[in-house]
Amino acid sequence: MNGAADSFTVVIPVYQNEANLPRLLAELEDLSLKMPRDFSVVFVVDGSPDRCHEILSAKLPAARFDSQLLQLSRNFGSFSAVMAGMSAATGEFCGVMAADLQEPPELMIEFHRILSSGEADVCFGVRTGRSDPWLTELTSNLFWWVYRRFVVKEMPPGGVDVFACTRAVREHVSRFSELHTNLIALLFWVGFRRRFVPYARQARREGVSAWTIGKKLKYCVDSIFTFTDLPLKVLAYCGAMGMGVALLLAAIVLVASVTGSVPVRGYVPVMLTLMFFGGLASSGLAIVGRYLWMVSENVRGRPVYIVQSAVSIRGSK
Repeated sequence: MNGAADSFTVVIPVYQNEANLPRLLAELEDLSLKMPRDFSVVFVVDGSPDRCHEILSAKLPAARFDSQLLQLSRNFGSFSAVMAGMSAATGEFCGVMAADLQEPPELMIEFHRILSSGEADVCFGVRTGRSDPWLTELTSNLFWWVYRRFVVKEMPPGGVDVFACTRAVREHVSRFSELHTNLIALLFWVGFRRRFVPYARQARREGVSAWTIGKKLKYCVDSIFTFTDLPLKVLAYCGAMGMGVALLLAAIVLVASVTGSVPVRGYVPVMLTLMFFGGLASSGLAIVGRYLWMVSENVRGRPVYIVQSAVSIRGSK
């Protein structure tokens, strides 16, 4: 069912956010007073092991805003949860924000103003600063620098965590069924008119982030492998360099052999060649194998997410 011409839906993936749900609901109550009358929120509980679904089921009927509560059958990951929420959204405009409130909810007000005025089709929140530990900030900046330099050149220097788009953009993106992809990069890939809105990322006040180092590394690998052939190019360059090094070593060994400087003939060049090309071959197999695995996962056609239950809740406004 379509919403009003200026209706706005906020999608929020929820995973291990039990501690900050009271503040999140209070912030959304305040936000609903500043947004259009037809304002709604889609909560997607992404297989969270805590009481998030139970708490939201009890609290949402008393909220001022209309909502939907989706529960996925297991933890599919943040991007899959967002895709599920976007598919369920009913507003003409749709925004996505995290449940930990490190991105200020007031961004949705500016996103709605820009989208409803026709100035853009997609709005991205761009960090001007972040209140995170120095190591987290350093690794994040390094990753986004590499990603911006070699993969998506239009990506802002600090990356994107919060965005909003029109119904047309949402419908195009929702058609994608790629596993292990990067939703933000997809939004750049589809094109459309963009606007960037600066904000300062806030410190996390409740709970502990579920965004572990392992998940960050997987996100990094998936983001690179699904949008560029850079690893294969690097492998090809390494192979070319290896051939050059091998030729140079062959020349050195030949000269040494003629001058009688090698006591055990052939040992050094054989060992160097075996070690170098053995490591190169192993790296190449790993890179090609990763691409083949991602292709096979998408060819199987398994769904990106499975909704176990979905409930629409009318607000008390």
